[in-house]
Amino acid sequence: MSTSTNSSTSTAGLQIKTKRRWLDDAVELISSMRFAISLLTLVALASVIGTVLKQNEPMPNYVNQFGPFWFEVFGKFSLYTVYSAWWFLLIMAFLVLSTSLCILRNAPKMLKDMRSWRENVREESLRNFHHKAEWASSASRAGLTQRLLAQLAERGYKTKVVEKERATLIAAKQGAANKWGYIFAHSAIVIICIGGLLDSDMPIRFQQWFLGKTPFAGNGIIADIPQQHRLSLANPTFRGNTLIPEGATSSTAIIPQQDGVLIQDLPFSILLKKFTIDFYSTGMPKLFASDVIVTDHQSGKSFPATVKVNEPLIYKGVAIYQSSFEDGGSKLQLTGYPMAGSKAYAFPMSGVVGNTTVLSKANQPGSGGEYTVEWSGFRPFNIENMGEGQDLRSVDKTFNQKLSSGFDKHTGSAAKNANDKNLKNAGPSVQYKLRDKNGQAREFQNYMQPVLLDGAYVFLAGTRDTPAEQFRFLRIPADDNNTVQEWMRLRAALLDPALREQAAQRYARRALQGVPDEGGKLGSQLQQSAGKSLTVFAGDGTAAGYIAVSKFLEKIPPAEQEKAADIFMKILNGSMWDLWQAAREKDRLPPIEANDKHARFLQLSTSALSDAFFYSAPVYLQLQGFEEIKASVFQVTRSPGKKVVYFGCLLLTLGVFAMFYIRERRLWVWLKDGDTGSVALMAMSSQRKTLDFENDYLAIKRQMTQPDRPVQ
Repeated sequence: MSTSTNSSTSTAGLQIKTKRRWLDDAVELISSMRFAISLLTLVALASVIGTVLKQNEPMPNYVNQFGPFWFEVFGKFSLYTVYSAWWFLLIMAFLVLSTSLCILRNAPKMLKDMRSWRENVREESLRNFHHKAEWASSASRAGLTQRLLAQLAERGYKTKVVEKERATLIAAKQGAANKWGYIFAHSAIVIICIGGLLDSDMPIRFQQWFLGKTPFAGNGIIADIPQQHRLSLANPTFRGNTLIPEGATSSTAIIPQQDGVLIQDLPFSILLKKFTIDFYSTGMPKLFASDVIVTDHQSGKSFPATVKVNEPLIYKGVAIYQSSFEDGGSKLQLTGYPMAGSKAYAFPMSGVVGNTTVLSKANQPGSGGEYTVEWSGFRPFNIENMGEGQDLRSVDKTFNQKLSSGFDKHTGSAAKNANDKNLKNAGPSVQYKLRDKNGQAREFQNYMQPVLLDGAYVFLAGTRDTPAEQFRFLRIPADDNNTVQEWMRLRAALLDPALREQAAQRYARRALQGVPDEGGKLGSQLQQSAGKSLTVFAGDGTAAGYIAVSKFLEKIPPAEQEKAADIFMKILNGSMWDLWQAAREKDRLPPIEANDKHARFLQLSTSALSDAFFYSAPVYLQLQGFEEIKASVFQVTRSPGKKVVYFGCLLLTLGVFAMFYIRERRLWVWLKDGDTGSVALMAMSSQRKTLDFENDYLAIKRQMTQPDRPVQ
């Protein structure tokens, strides 16, 4: 019975020891330096991903950027919300745990070592130090002790005298606060992580998990949004935006989520009285400021304030930052021009930014469907690089050069030369979407005034298929009256078969003036060639402009293509001039004067007509006037962890300073009586054997041993 009981006890004891050993090994691993460095490496990699990849964007933006396949892959790893992903929070939790265990394991030892004088050393152990010195002195042991204590105090050492058996030990130390650097630095990591967690969206996540809060994905008035989509005033931390037009009031902030938004109620309301923007002489904005009136909901009191960039308004723990500015519903007056069909006319339009306008069928010939204009933006100024060097395509180049320069040479940025810093204000612009009856939309940005590019004034008409793309600009040359009317007249004439035929006849007669043409055979051939060139350039619905010309020339044997292209372009250029004259004659306008200015206009017009095929819009809308209504965008934040993070940064700074600039020194002097006085044995140590330590040791040795003699 006794044997069985002892055996069971031994087995249980072995199991307990095994569990303790396993627990000790786990604690040692988690609190080790290699584990912490591994975690910091993972945090750094995650931070790189979170920096390169924009976070918390609407999901369609990611689909457009990466495609359906990679969108799903990145979504599985929560790369669109890295800093709130479960794996990132798990890494941060282990980092806090590892650092905390490291502090708990080592801080008591360090504090004890800081207070310790290490006075239990023996004479034999001091002789084993690398940095040691021994000398004899004629002074008594008590006298030498007092002299050495004074010398060490002069050098900033704290000392303690310990009487040993027939000997005296002086224990000295300097820079013991070096240990605080380790404690401060490691504590700072924990504090900063906790502060970051307080300012993260984890409190909002908890409300979604446990309090039933869900994002709102619909449209409607903010005041009518149900409570399950709203966050209360007790929400400890948030970061949202609110857009307020001039004269309007807001008491809520919008917090974007992946599948909608959350509404954060504020303890006060903000009335925007006026938004002010100032500019530098170059046209660049230098000051954004909002004059507001804040009304406290609890007390009903109001006070005025001004919010500027980098000068937030802080009230009741909520910071209001001037984030940006938007349009608050500006009223626009425009003129529309059809971009299809053979008729040239203009019609008035009006719109309000943020609203929609139905485009009537009468004003979109050949479009094949109904369109709605969604007015998405208005900008009263546009800072663009208007330096020289824009490589506009011209008709005097060889045809292959023209095709290689292509649409991208005079589309894209409104001013493509990024290396030239000639920044100028290009004037107002309007931004809108044309949406067809199938829901497909294309976005446009048109400038109100012509801008000077490469010596010519052009109207910039931008287009793009998706918001992820940059605008590509069609450049419509301005006529003598700084309008687009002459170019629109030429565009309509190009699509009119009767005018093309008339232009071909005019070109043949003009080209053969003074040239014998028996039977009119040569004139007939030249007229057919001119009509063919205009018809090919006008396009067949699948291609137009220089692309259509390129396809036409591909049918010619390769050996003759270059010569044929040169002849084709000469006939086309001449025919376009006569087409312009025929169009003006039809509208009962006087002939255009043949000069360099009009030749340049025709050259740019031909290029713009070729590129208009890519504009893909039934109408061109030109801004004529506006009544601007500004709106200010505020970022509204409550961040209780900010001060915690600041405190952690302060500790980290102090810790790094202590570790790198405070040098710990330990020194012992063993004194005993000699034959004619006393004998001293000095030993010195430091955590790091640096050149400063060597110099310090030599200086102390020299000071202590003078005028005594070293022991041989």
